[in-house]
Amino acid sequence: MGSGSSVITDIMSEIEGVDVSRGTFEYVFMHCPNGLFDLEDKLLIGNNAVRSDEALHSFEDTMKQLYDKKYWWVGHYNENIGADFYKETLEFTKSITDLESDYYWYYQENTNAKMFVKLCVNKFLKLVTLGKFKPKKVLTYSPMRVSFANSERFYSNAKQYIYRLFNMAGYDKSSILFDQLLLPFNLFRFENYFDDDAFVFVIERDPRDVFISNKYYWSKNNEPVPYPTDVKDFCKYYRSLREMEKPANHKNICRIKFEDLIYNYDSSISAIFNLLGWDEASHTLRKTKFVPERSINNTQLFRKNEKYAEECEYIAQELKEYLYDFPYELNHETNEVF
Repeated sequence: MGSGSSVITDIMSEIEGVDVSRGTFEYVFMHCPNGLFDLEDKLLIGNNAVRSDEALHSFEDTMKQLYDKKYWWVGHYNENIGADFYKETLEFTKSITDLESDYYWYYQENTNAKMFVKLCVNKFLKLVTLGKFKPKKVLTYSPMRVSFANSERFYSNAKQYIYRLFNMAGYDKSSILFDQLLLPFNLFRFENYFDDDAFVFVIERDPRDVFISNKYYWSKNNEPVPYPTDVKDFCKYYRSLREMEKPANHKNICRIKFEDLIYNYDSSISAIFNLLGWDEASHTLRKTKFVPERSINNTQLFRKNEKYAEECEYIAQELKEYLYDFPYELNHETNEVF
């Protein structure tokens, strides 16, 4: 949300042997509504027969939309992951299903427009046949399914499912980057889904520049702004957003300040390679995609114009623990902000 996270995509695209062909396409199937994490919560927290039935069907319906729903930019997984994405999804849900039955729950009887038409037709046919017509029960979906998978079974099958998708996307041939696969709010789940070959990079950015970018640059270009533009509301919102995170200190999770990649470029790049266990010699296209001398124009925006001063002083007071300690003041001599 304005953190500059695409810098990781740019840096990885400079490294030999890393597949970044998907660019900054955002993979949301784990954390989206009715995605894999919602399925986890529904089945492992307060589960029952009705809950698990809805959970399995909602997950499959959402994955089907991500798979082949037209004109939904976040989807098209038939191309962005592989043709067998939905097939693998059904294999996964089958692996955690304990019962499939023609029985139905009240949830399946919740009438929608399509059901209403069928009910009207059935009533008409019963009238004209003097009650001889015996229609099947009209339901939103069928069959009813139940899963009482425990955490060990759920995570084991979910991990196998994820790695099958990874290999489908090309992980069996090279290292591969998935943008937005996890969000900071989901990092506490990391160990349940990934092996030691997976790494997460979280990019943080000075909230003053986040605010300025959203309010004074992106909104002026008619781009959707996810933050309040009133500075007091922004500070409340931003703090709440950051405090929603649960602690996650796994050794394969790396938090990097966007500004460090610019002002401390060499040491930050070395830290990335050390974490991955890669030789820096593979950084063959160094500074061809991510150019810190250019990206520096996206820092210290709060000093770019005097009209920002009052708002950014307020942010500095209210969100001081999230500020970046800049090594020097930047004198902006260019209008290049991107």
